[in-house]
Amino acid sequence: MSAALIVKQLQKSFANVTAVQDVSFDVQRGGIFGLLGPNGAGKTTTIRMIMDILKPDSGSIQILDHAPGLGREQIGYLPEERGLYRGLRVLETLVYFGELKGLSAARARERALLLLKRVELDDRARAKVQELSRGMQQKLQIAATIINQPELVILDEPFQGLDPVNVDLIRRLIRELRDEGKTIILSAHEMHLVETLCERIALINRGRIVLNGDLAEIKRQFSPNALEVAPVIGAAGRPGVAHAEPVLNGDGRPRGERITLDPGVTPQAFLKQLIDSGAPLERFEVASVPLDEIFVRVVTGKA
Repeated sequence: MSAALIVKQLQKSFANVTAVQDVSFDVQRGGIFGLLGPNGAGKTTTIRMIMDILKPDSGSIQILDHAPGLGREQIGYLPEERGLYRGLRVLETLVYFGELKGLSAARARERALLLLKRVELDDRARAKVQELSRGMQQKLQIAATIINQPELVILDEPFQGLDPVNVDLIRRLIRELRDEGKTIILSAHEMHLVETLCERIALINRGRIVLNGDLAEIKRQFSPNALEVAPVIGAAGRPGVAHAEPVLNGDGRPRGERITLDPGVTPQAFLKQLIDSGAPLERFEVASVPLDEIFVRVVTGKA
């Protein structure tokens, strides 16, 4: 599968501050790629260079087989800063953006009506943008991003301002775009959502790529000795256990334990130890570390 985006050794400085240093990654067509990092890490600067809003000091970018700035009609970009005309009506807004992106007036209106239904704003088509809630405006901006059916969709903080119901709606929309063959680059701070959507990620910290690759493989690398067992067996203090903590139910009561084994102790050997000791096991499984924990460990230097 060919790459929708290839970024090589990007460098960008502002005055005496280096915002992006030697950043390289690629995004394969037809998938969802997470571009992650803490505030100020260089994510938005990288995206702006990809979109040709900023010029890199050095390095190269190839986007849909073009240099940045070419083939813009194939790219949909949701920037971190929103840009809606508050005095326009909702339907007029989408038609306007559709025409800006090369659609005829008739086609722009057809796509606008379809997308308003898709993001559940069809009943607000005649309302002015300023009358919408923040979450509704966010959904409208996302609809404007994809009105021209771009091949590559870059979403910078798409879940910002959304309640849980609309978070789920936009998550489903992103998956639908992927299933339609679109390529999505997702920059978000909601690690649990990134974890359910992305196949591959790159993590930027202090302007550098510190993690890059298949998400499932990254999670395996960070949890070679992690287990979850139920019920609570008092794992702390058992031979071979480096750390143990309770896993809680929604009501705050422990339903089991999460265990980190000492280096060199295999899950199989520890399971045999538990069976030999007569521990009342109901569940025993190799656990994966949540992405938010990996994020914190890498960013704080505790990986």
